[in-house]
Amino acid sequence: MASPRTYELLAGLPVAIEGYTLGRLEQRYSEESSRVCTVITLHGGGHEGIGEDVCYDALDHDRMQELGPVQRLDGEWSIDSFSNHLETLELFPEPPGWDAHYDYRRWAFESAALDLALRQAGAPLVDVLERPASPLNFVTSKSLGNPPDATPVHELIERVPGIRFKLDADPEWSDEFIADLAGTGRVDTIDLKGHYEGSIVDRGADPDLYARVIDAFPDAWIEDPRLTDETRPIIEPIWDRVTWDSPLHRVSDITSLEVKPRSVNVKPSRFGRLAELLDVYDHLRDDDISAYGGGQAELGPGRGQIQYLASVFHPDSSNDVAPSVYNLTEFPDDLPASPLAPTLSEIGFRWASDG
Repeated sequence: MASPRTYELLAGLPVAIEGYTLGRLEQRYSEESSRVCTVITLHGGGHEGIGEDVCYDALDHDRMQELGPVQRLDGEWSIDSFSNHLETLELFPEPPGWDAHYDYRRWAFESAALDLALRQAGAPLVDVLERPASPLNFVTSKSLGNPPDATPVHELIERVPGIRFKLDADPEWSDEFIADLAGTGRVDTIDLKGHYEGSIVDRGADPDLYARVIDAFPDAWIEDPRLTDETRPIIEPIWDRVTWDSPLHRVSDITSLEVKPRSVNVKPSRFGRLAELLDVYDHLRDDDISAYGGGQAELGPGRGQIQYLASVFHPDSSNDVAPSVYNLTEFPDDLPASPLAPTLSEIGFRWASDG
C-alpha cells in the first residue's frame, strides 16, 4: 500500500491574503561582489507570512522591487488553490537571467503563503506535518578563490569544533593543495559544478581534476559531474558516490537519472512548488534514497526555512545549510557549531530567530 502523500497534509490549509510588501536584502562581500535577495511578506488577518526570493541576478530583484507589489494575490485561498493561482501569473516583468529563477521566485511566494497560513491557524509546521524536528547536522560550503587559498578551511577547523565542509573543486587546485585539504579529514562533499553551463560558477568537465579529487577524497560525495566521453570512465567506477543537485527540479529528474543515486542534494527553492518539494521527499523515502539539504546564499528568512525543513526530513545528513554567518568573508567571534538545536517559531514556518 502506497504511503499517503505528504502534501495532502498542507494542501487544504486556508490562507487569507490582503496584500504583500517587498523588502530588499543586500550583502556586499567586496568591491566587486555582492548578493541581493528579496523578502516577500504576505499580509492577512493581522498576521504576516515571509519568504525569500534567492534569484542570483540582481537585475531580477531590481525589476520586481521597482514595480512593487503588482500581483493580484488578495483573496481567500487554500495552499493548493494559491499555488494554482501563481501558475497563472507572470512573476517576472521580463524573462529572468536563468530559467531556474522561475522556480526560485515561485518558492518565495509559496513559502510565504505557507508561513501565513500556519500563523493564521496558530500552528507550527511540525504539528501539521506530524513530524518532529531534530538537531541539525550541517557542513559549510566554500569556494576557495582563484588563486586557491585554503586559509578559511584551516581557520574554521581551529575555531569550530567538528566543522566539516562541502568544497567546490577547481582546475586551479594543485596536487599539493588537494593533499592539504584531504589531510584535514573534514571534507564530506566535493562539488564539481558540472551543470552550470554559461554561469560564473561553471567548472566545465575536466577529467584530470575529476580523477585527482576522486582519488584524494575516497569517502566524499562527488556532486554534479558532467558526463562526457573523457569523464565517464572516471565516474562510472564510483557511481555509488555520485550525487546530484543542479539538474534536479522535479521528481521526474530523479527517476530519469542514469543510475539510481544513494543520495541527492535537496534545495527547496529549486523545486519551486511546495507540492513538488514534498513529492520529492516522499519519493526519496519510498525509493530508499537519502537526502542532504542545500542553500542558495540566502540572506534572510529563507535560510531558517531550509534549516527547518532539513531538521525535519534529513537532520543527520551533511546538510549544506550552515548559518548565514559562515558566508561572510570575515567570521564573527562566536560561530555556531554543528549540530544546531531546532529553534522553531511557536507558529508558522520559520526558525525562531527569523521572528
